[in-house]
Amino acid sequence: MKLFIRRLSTLSLMPLAGGLFITACASTGADYQPIVDGPTGPAYQADLQDCQQLAQTRQYDNGDVRTSAAVGAGIGGIIGLADGGVGDAVGGALIGGLIGGGSETFETHEERKEIVMNCMIGRGHRVVG
Repeated sequence: MKLFIRRLSTLSLMPLAGGLFITACASTGADYQPIVDGPTGPAYQADLQDCQQLAQTRQYDNGDVRTSAAVGAGIGGIIGLADGGVGDAVGGALIGGLIGGGSETFETHEERKEIVMNCMIGRGHRVVG
């Protein structure tokens, strides 16, 4: 029982850590500074700010992240239950949820960078990466 309580208290900190991770990433991706081939024109900075603001509209708390977290929690819970009972099911669900949500959060970060790059290309800048 002591092991269960110790494990549960350790695992209860994981959602907090995941939330801090997501919060820390909340402005990244949209702040991406693209690599431009050649000189930048006078409209570059204004266009960059507009494109970065556009990228911020892709929220980190989106349906894809929630779905991946739920699926990860479900799979982790089932594996934990099969492996060791209710206590392990709770731990597995927490870990699975963090892994699922975290991986999709990284995808959102990459999507934000792509939004900045595509927006800048659409405005006539020679973005290469």
